[in-house]
Amino acid sequence: MLSEPPVRPTIFDFNGVLVDDEDVHFASFAEALAPLGLSLTREDYDERYLGFDDAGAFDAILRDAGRAPAEAEVARLVDAKKPIYMRRIATDLVIFDGAAELVRSRAAGGVVGIVSGALRHEIEHCLGVMGVRDAVAFIVSAEDTQRCKPDPEGYRLGVAALRAAGAPAAEAVVVEDSIAGVESAKAAGLRCVSVGHSYPLERLRGAGADAAVAHLRELTDAILDGEPG
Repeated sequence: MLSEPPVRPTIFDFNGVLVDDEDVHFASFAEALAPLGLSLTREDYDERYLGFDDAGAFDAILRDAGRAPAEAEVARLVDAKKPIYMRRIATDLVIFDGAAELVRSRAAGGVVGIVSGALRHEIEHCLGVMGVRDAVAFIVSAEDTQRCKPDPEGYRLGVAALRAAGAPAAEAVVVEDSIAGVESAKAAGLRCVSVGHSYPLERLRGAGADAAVAHLRELTDAILDGEPG
């Protein structure tokens, strides 16, 4: 009997791809900023800050407000947001339809990793709730990088992790939902398939996505692996 061909190694972004927690992140950012007298609109968050990690988002928000943030101030805001996020996610976590099944099916045929601007404890917690932590070979989180997306640093670290696992890293496919994420993956030289959870499909394709679908549940091995037909 012929065995199924292996799938490409798969690197998932996290927020906005596997879990729908952008409402939680937005509310957590807003709550952490409130003591400084700064407000954050959902429109600005979606358009300007969604692709950043926490440190990058706080830095950009403060600069856009006319402040010159010190590294220590940004670090304090990141620390202030951590318990807010965990408190909110305990009741408000939404897992995208088909997310756990897709992670497991891809892991059954190849190596699966996560490259995200989220903090490691957030990713670990949500993967545990999804019941797929054992299917994920590696995590590259905000703590592992000096530069957030659209810089390719995170995906380059993901490529290194795939090589360490003995996987064909050059064949990897990335699943992203943000413009910054697509740009990051493509700058790292990777195939990138996008889901339209956060941005219109035409904008994702315009950013360089090799393929784009409206919802995660529409992804198939053929789309991810770029098979003809």
